[in-house]
Amino acid sequence: MRAAAWTVLAAAAAGAMGWGIRGQYGHETGAMIAGVLVSLVLVIRNCPRAALLPAARAAALGTVAMGFGGSMTYGQTVGLTHDAPLVGHWAALRWGMLGLAIKGGLWIGFAGLFLGVGLGRRRVGWREMALVTLAMVALYALGIRLINRPFDPARRVLPALYFSDDWHWEPDAILQPRPEVWGGMLLALAGGWAWWGLYRGDPLPRWLSLWGVLGGAVGFPAGQSLQAYHAWNRPAFSAGIWATLDPLINWWNWMETTFGLVLGATLAVGLLVHRRHVRVETLPADDPGADLPPVVAGGLLLLHLGLLVCCEFARVPAVDFFYDHGPVMGLIPLVAVAGGRQWPFLVILPITLLPIAGKTLRQVVHAEGLFSPATGWWLAVLLPLAVATGVAIHLMRKARDPARTARSLAAALAVNTIVYLLLNFAFFRFPWPWQTWTARTPNALAFAICAALVMATAAIAASPRRGAQP
Repeated sequence: MRAAAWTVLAAAAAGAMGWGIRGQYGHETGAMIAGVLVSLVLVIRNCPRAALLPAARAAALGTVAMGFGGSMTYGQTVGLTHDAPLVGHWAALRWGMLGLAIKGGLWIGFAGLFLGVGLGRRRVGWREMALVTLAMVALYALGIRLINRPFDPARRVLPALYFSDDWHWEPDAILQPRPEVWGGMLLALAGGWAWWGLYRGDPLPRWLSLWGVLGGAVGFPAGQSLQAYHAWNRPAFSAGIWATLDPLINWWNWMETTFGLVLGATLAVGLLVHRRHVRVETLPADDPGADLPPVVAGGLLLLHLGLLVCCEFARVPAVDFFYDHGPVMGLIPLVAVAGGRQWPFLVILPITLLPIAGKTLRQVVHAEGLFSPATGWWLAVLLPLAVATGVAIHLMRKARDPARTARSLAAALAVNTIVYLLLNFAFFRFPWPWQTWTARTPNALAFAICAALVMATAAIAASPRRGAQP
């Protein structure tokens, strides 16, 4: 019972920190911060005796899949619950919360599905992963066409089920409705769930995806309830101690942090409930027949990195149109993780870090002017990526050693925790608690507390005496 409670606490802390930091970086790649932290915690805590390579594959699959939902627009959905013109409009509040529940559930449902695939009773080879993921991409496109169309805001023509701001709620306002893709996410998730959970009959993807849906459907509205309460009750925050505290609270970031806390805890509970279905510990460390040829794995790495950099840091309309969709962006990494021996370690370390490091550089050098370009490149990009890549290479060399799984993945968890905490701290303009507090200081302190819990989890796993249990 003590071990289970620590697992839930650690996953909640990882989710709160990861999703709260995601708010500064956004979209698919930002969500992967929470994906890698939560997935590593859950893999370390639930299967410390698995061979390192299959365990790393599971964590990498959960990391990539957590990014899928970043394609869904949700800012206007949040706005339905707290924008000033809609405060007091209960129907808009209910509709916005329903939209957040749907989008949040789909978002975390993918993470649960693919983490369950990685931890399940059979290794999914790269051929199967390619076929199923391509089918999910096709279902994604079909779902958008069937559910999220028509979309012609110039003529005020919107889908029948639309969860962003529209003229139904503000008939006389000048609005800019956003195209939604949650219908595509719904069909894609349903397709993957049907294949692995029903046709293939693996219970862990089936159940863990549903726990993910629950965590997202509860967590997103729960987090937004804090922000909506603040917007609906402004007079209560203008007197007494709240008059002093309110300017120091970033309500949006606390919404995200709460969402992450709930999703991490829920996935942990779901995995504990269905722990008997975790079979990754029976998978062999070495299965060369299921591997991608090294030249193919290397080519996919170069292709993905090139497309990723274009999506995040360049304006290439053709690439954005094709690749800037969660299921499409995840296709190459999922296939390569399923079939590559190096890819799992690259995903949980430098590949996930690369866009975050680049966005931090853009913020601290070009937007904030905190560092010179040379210093910014060294501190925000080159040094973190060198450390992450070095750890990844170290883990690749130990991939066949089952005795070192918990300790090895604990190193990856510790490096990720420290690097993302420090990069976000720089993004926040270094809000030291002994200096004048800003709206970023409380969140920075919360992330530090969460990081301490995650680091304690890594230390426990790395301990030769105690293994992965507290």
